[in-house]
Amino acid sequence: MHRSAPATPEKAHAPAPRIRLARVLACAAVPVMLVAVGCSSDSGGDKKTDSPSSASSSSGGKQASSSPSLAPAKFKKLPEACQSISEKSIDKYVPKAKTKAGEVGKTSDPQSQASCTWNGLEDKGVDGSNYRWLDVDFKRYDSTQGLGSGDSLAQKQFDRAVSAAKSTGDAKNVKTSPVSGLGDQATAVTFDLKKSDANFRYGVVVVRTANAVVAVDYNGTGYEGADAPAAGDVQEGATATAKEAVAAVTTANNK
Repeated sequence: MHRSAPATPEKAHAPAPRIRLARVLACAAVPVMLVAVGCSSDSGGDKKTDSPSSASSSSGGKQASSSPSLAPAKFKKLPEACQSISEKSIDKYVPKAKTKAGEVGKTSDPQSQASCTWNGLEDKGVDGSNYRWLDVDFKRYDSTQGLGSGDSLAQKQFDRAVSAAKSTGDAKNVKTSPVSGLGDQATAVTFDLKKSDANFRYGVVVVRTANAVVAVDYNGTGYEGADAPAAGDVQEGATATAKEAVAAVTTANNK
């Protein structure tokens, strides 16, 4: 006999613990402006200008030191974060999402940083309830004199994000693997984390594509007798949505 749906646990309404990959870089470095200082030649000193060396000095006496120019960044903007994942994928990976439109993350510069989250609790009656959380985070870097190219800055952020996922406090069964065919480089990290007496399972995929970094955090747990999702399932969900997010970066810059 089918019993009525169990009351949703209070803790199920709270967002699942998430890895704050979007905050790995605590503050942006202040660009160091390099000023090229010119050295002017004498204009009225020595009047002996009949020698080749004097003539050469006269025609090209001004010298300036300058830094090598940096290649311009490939991507100039980011996509709308909450539109980067299709509704079909939200239905699949976050059943019964509170809102399919997602919740936009706060940002002071949406063309350099953007994020969106979805979460939902699927009540399966006597089989318990499944809670799922999906977070998609974008970061974009411009080539900046004194700091480096957009690609090199993105590379540093990629390394930081992967390291942050691998070193999550109290995480168990941490496993890391490369993801082929996704951006210029991609890494997947899975682990277990116990929070509020519930066992959460996480799948994190971090991708660098040129001067942009995409970080996807997909996790979930079970309530009222339901099991947490399998490690393979959260990695598959994180990878699939990461592919959509990376494609959205390209599409946004082709408009």
